[in-house]
Amino acid sequence: MRLTIHLHTFDRVHPMAFAILWLDLDTRQWSREGHLGLELPEWGTLQMDCGNTLVCSPEDGAPVCVLEGLDLNDCNRRFEGETGRAQWCAERARTLMTGHWHVQCIDNEQAQAEHRLFAAGDESESV
Repeated sequence: MRLTIHLHTFDRVHPMAFAILWLDLDTRQWSREGHLGLELPEWGTLQMDCGNTLVCSPEDGAPVCVLEGLDLNDCNRRFEGETGRAQWCAERARTLMTGHWHVQCIDNEQAQAEHRLFAAGDESESV
């Protein structure tokens, strides 16, 4: 199962800041599908903490964003249009910045990732 998450309203970073993330629940990894004004890696790992989803960098596993209330372990609760608060923490020298997340799409179909970023041992290979 994959979720497409839209992060937005980080006005302190950039007036039109947003990011579209593709969350792969099976591998517990994410990829960046589009962004403006929010600097984040192309992909990383997902961790769960007390009902929140931590979007983490691939290098050191440090959270770049916390999706409050998005519990990936609760399959029955997710729905398109679901929303919540996002805490942006990618810029470690700054204080946390608050924005929002919302689920744009839930995909239950199995599909190959376009650029195979999630393929084990093939992080840099493109299809």
